[in-house]
Amino acid sequence: MVQAGDINGDVHFHTTPLTPALRPAQLPGDVRGFINRTDELRHLDALLEDPSGTRQDAEALRIALVVGTAGVGKTSLAVRWAHRIKDRFPDGQLYVNLHGYDPAPSTIVADVLDRFLRALDVPVDRIPAGEEPRAELFRSVTAQRHVLIVLDNAAASTQIRPLLPGSANCLVAITSRTRMSGLVAREGAHRVSVETLSQAESVRLLRTIIAEYRTDDDDDAELAELARLCAHLPLALRIVAERAAARPRMPLRDLITELRDESGLWDALSSTGEGEADEADAVRAVFAWSYRALTPPAARMFRLLGLHPGPEFGVEAAAALLTTTTARARRQLDTLAGAHLLEECGHDRYQFHDLLRAYAIDQAQREESENDRRAALKRVLGWYLHSAAAAARAGSCTYAMPLTLEPLGDGVDPATFDDAKAAIAWYETERDNLTTAVRIASTNRMDRIAWQIPAALTMVVADREPADTWLPAQRVGLESARRMGDQYGEAITLDNLGIAYRHLFRLAEAEECFSAALRIFRDLGDTFGHARAANGLGVAHMFAHHVDDAEACFEQALERAGELDNPVYIGAFTRNLGWASLEREDSHRAEALLRRSADILGHAQEPLEEAEALTLLAAVHRQTGRLTLAEQTAEQALAIAGEADGTLFESLALLELGRITLAQAKGTEALGHLQQAAVLFQRVGRPDLQAAAWDATGEVYLMLGRVEEAVAFHQQASAAFRSRGDRWSLALSLAHLAVALTQQGVLAEAREHRREALRLLEAFPGAAAEARRFEIEAQGTASDS
Repeated sequence: MVQAGDINGDVHFHTTPLTPALRPAQLPGDVRGFINRTDELRHLDALLEDPSGTRQDAEALRIALVVGTAGVGKTSLAVRWAHRIKDRFPDGQLYVNLHGYDPAPSTIVADVLDRFLRALDVPVDRIPAGEEPRAELFRSVTAQRHVLIVLDNAAASTQIRPLLPGSANCLVAITSRTRMSGLVAREGAHRVSVETLSQAESVRLLRTIIAEYRTDDDDDAELAELARLCAHLPLALRIVAERAAARPRMPLRDLITELRDESGLWDALSSTGEGEADEADAVRAVFAWSYRALTPPAARMFRLLGLHPGPEFGVEAAAALLTTTTARARRQLDTLAGAHLLEECGHDRYQFHDLLRAYAIDQAQREESENDRRAALKRVLGWYLHSAAAAARAGSCTYAMPLTLEPLGDGVDPATFDDAKAAIAWYETERDNLTTAVRIASTNRMDRIAWQIPAALTMVVADREPADTWLPAQRVGLESARRMGDQYGEAITLDNLGIAYRHLFRLAEAEECFSAALRIFRDLGDTFGHARAANGLGVAHMFAHHVDDAEACFEQALERAGELDNPVYIGAFTRNLGWASLEREDSHRAEALLRRSADILGHAQEPLEEAEALTLLAAVHRQTGRLTLAEQTAEQALAIAGEADGTLFESLALLELGRITLAQAKGTEALGHLQQAAVLFQRVGRPDLQAAAWDATGEVYLMLGRVEEAVAFHQQASAAFRSRGDRWSLALSLAHLAVALTQQGVLAEAREHRREALRLLEAFPGAAAEARRFEIEAQGTASDS
């Protein structure tokens, strides 16, 4: 039995999924005023259209590589083409901005893979840790799908290769400022170069944008001069056109004079060059020209936004930077978006083009004092901290450690949430910004913020994020807490690191972190922290099936909880002691502890905790042969969990009901319970528990005489346990597989699995392990006779 709150496939049941598979549609909106690019679109279409059937390597992945200088319209072209062809890819579209040229560090590839896998409906806890395993899973998931993938703003092929699906069913469109010759040579990418617009195309783009706002009297020669000053780059042309549209009565020659003056200023400040250097100077001149036309509040908003942790942000975070109201911030952001200095990317969400973000940072450094920049940065980082803490509170995180937060500046209002669903939605939107905020806080020696953000979020992310995605932030937090000499912060962060390592089944590291946290909490006299760390260490020992060590930790945690006189903790830690007794097959003690736990948690009105205690109690009844009572108790747990909307706890009760009805020889009922449990475990992202359901299903099929299906389910379960590194569960699953293979007549393979199971069990002391070894040896003797 495993504990729900502390744990975090391919044989499949033939069943209708609970929810339809997601069809991601992540493409940004098409661009207004798209001009020409007929030749480029034709070259891109050639990658799809091959009427002669002569395209080489027809089974190879198709890759379109759109290259060109900054601001030339690569993204606009790629997005326009993607919208034209998206119907050819019925399984959806994936999009990511890799921020390869952003002033801040580029997007982490492992995080992109995590995002893509989620979008393709892969449960969170089936997503492995690390870039390479995720890339392998991504290739597997997309192997039979037709997906269009747009990888925008890539700086190097190392960002690209792990994101390639590896199937000719898919197509990848990439934009980059570099030619990526290696990608062309090795992966056969089809490169399309995007040049600056011609004079005629530039004039046409200007006229398209200003047509609704100005008369037709504007002279083509003056429009051509504006285009020349913009170096015929679409990004600059759109900004200039917006300026002209906003001032419909201002003659174009006056706009030209202003822009020439700005260009002259840049010429004086920078060396003259050719090609891309000249284009960059032209773009900077246009930025400066548009920036200087802003009102002072909008201009300050623009430059302070350069200090925001990431290139995308919401209205409330922007308001925190300036200590203004969200209504005023929204008006200023709309002004900036109207001037094409920002892009609106969702409801109350905005983002920078990387060139504009670099310009905003430059202006902040020029026009804001160091103290003012630091104060603005601290305000927005504080906003993220206090909003994260509010999200944790809305999620009713029972076991969250109390935090005395870094004070929030006057005039800054953190986000508020009506319920856990709203809090989780906010977290998922701000995930990247929160991660970056931790790193930036640490870099700027705002150490309390650096450790408190991940501390506040741990109980929000622990059950819905792969642990390796939040592990780096905890490490940064630990460094910051130690640097400022904050022992409480160090202990909390060590405890959180223990949770992360435990979820990754890196149990030695988990035990080290929990032990270190326990020592600090004990030295500080922090009873709650001591109890939590002792319990965490106990659960890590249970994962390793070191039951004696776990029991000692749970006793310690329970003693501290008694000092706190907190019924929830007393009930939960009593339950964990019952769990340990169940694993050591001390049924009498387990029953007493679990009855007491269920009673305490029921009176404390903690239905999910109570349901888990009852599920464990049902397992005790099954273990002692009281199958009717076991079934009644498991059904009670299922009802309580269902009323409390606790999908995971319902799943645990269903798994136990499956085992009980298996023991009752009710094969059809057992399959129904286990089938439902496995589907729900996949839904909540619990692959280890899903593997347990598969293993039990194999036992049911063997009982029904369907040996081939039994073998398949046991093989799938043992593969999952092996992948996780769960040696105890693997040993038991291999023993079950050996029995099924023996029934199938595959005796040599059955013997090998029994030998491996016995070798694995040698590492475990105690009566339970000895009993399992005796059973396996007896099976071997019977099959060989």
